[in-house]
Amino acid sequence: MPVASALALGVVRGEPTMTTEASEPSTKRDWAWVPRLVAAVGGAFLLGSGLWAMVAPAAFFEAAAMFEPYNAHFIRDVGAFMLGLGAVLLLAAARPAVEALAVALCGVGIGAVAHTLSHIVDRHEGGTPAVDIPFWVLLSLVLLGAGVARWRQAG
Repeated sequence: MPVASALALGVVRGEPTMTTEASEPSTKRDWAWVPRLVAAVGGAFLLGSGLWAMVAPAAFFEAAAMFEPYNAHFIRDVGAFMLGLGAVLLLAAARPAVEALAVALCGVGIGAVAHTLSHIVDRHEGGTPAVDIPFWVLLSLVLLGAGVARWRQAG
């Protein structure tokens, strides 16, 4: 069967062919940037909100999180976790080819570092700093170390 006839037969049957694939516009490619934009905007918002909650917990509480009773440490903790979520989204948007595990480990590691800072800043407010701070330092190092190692392995 001649090539032209075979291609035409494929079109009639609805089978993908070089002709049908090349002639149809790629809607997947046209919208591929949208999830990255959503991740970048969402990540920037979470990162900014997280920094605000960590640096100025009272102002953050008054403007965005009026759930009584006010507790500066818990607001800083919320900020730390928002930083981690924002980092995951921004890393994924900036480097979409890097595997999800590397992005997750690095982003959560960044959140863990911020949480460690929250415990250091509020070490006189309660909790068990002699246990909490070393635990969060160790967890931060393990998460970031594993994330960076995986990132390098993935290329």
